[in-house]
Amino acid sequence: MSQETPAGDRPLTTALTQAAATAGLAPSVHNSQPWRWKVLPDALELRMVHEPQLAATDPENRLVTLSCGAALHHAREVLAAEGWAGQVERLPDPGRPELLARLTGFRQVAADADATRRVQCMRIRQTDRRPVSDERVPDAVLDEIVRAATAQGARLQLLDPDQVMSLAAAAAQAAAVAEEEPELREELAYWTSRAGAGIGLPPEVLPEQPAQTTVPVRDFGHPGTLPIGPGHDRTAVYALLWNTDDEPDSWLSAGEGLSAAWLTATRHGASMVPLSGVVETDGTRQTLRQALAGLGFPYLALRLGIVDRENAAPPHTPRLPTAQVVDTSAVDA
Repeated sequence: MSQETPAGDRPLTTALTQAAATAGLAPSVHNSQPWRWKVLPDALELRMVHEPQLAATDPENRLVTLSCGAALHHAREVLAAEGWAGQVERLPDPGRPELLARLTGFRQVAADADATRRVQCMRIRQTDRRPVSDERVPDAVLDEIVRAATAQGARLQLLDPDQVMSLAAAAAQAAAVAEEEPELREELAYWTSRAGAGIGLPPEVLPEQPAQTTVPVRDFGHPGTLPIGPGHDRTAVYALLWNTDDEPDSWLSAGEGLSAAWLTATRHGASMVPLSGVVETDGTRQTLRQALAGLGFPYLALRLGIVDRENAAPPHTPRLPTAQVVDTSAVDA
């Protein structure tokens, strides 16, 4: 791990506030940003928000917890880049399941240059749902992405061609189920109509027509305005994010692994797209378990590839104001 000089005499509470604010750049289900932070004099707490508009999509809060895990990893990286080391207590209070993590025991150390580069990647990371280019992601990069997820306690399995076809069939089945479920359609309509609210998926990030891909992408119920070319996903690599149990602590670690993997992909110029629709129905989740030989539970499917550089990048999705997600009342003068 490469290191640099510690980040001056910046107060801990300032660093914690900045870490929580930057963590807002993390990916989340439907860009719901279901995290809330509380800055304390010597600690930082992460809570999840139970979104009523995700009750059909994510009734067990699996995807919400995973999203919060991604934000947790973002915050940890920001603190490492600023030269702060501490401990993470995950799910510290059984009586308060919404309290997902508490970061404590901070001490100043040398700033981590690798973490600084990952923080830079947070600011450029995005989700491009269009087909990828004909350029393949190098095997060495794929290996590094897998290792990044594993280092956070998650597991990431790259799928072989037969497993990709099973994923495609499961995605098509999940889409058919969603089409017949009015609650799911209503939730999608909600998250794609939040323009100006700082959350959700605006038309500018959704393709103007269905992509021609082996694994169907989610049908959001209406076209977006993002121009899409004639490409396909023949060079794409598909993967499953999973673990050996299906409990909140593993979902949280999976989110941390997702963040680490995505930032690694971004650093190497690779695109990553989460395919959450296929894990939102019990039947298709069980189908995906077969790809894991029954050894674990899938939390999320992912597509990896190299974006078509002839296409202009989509805009970044909106973000909530920092004051709405970071509570600094305990340290404000």
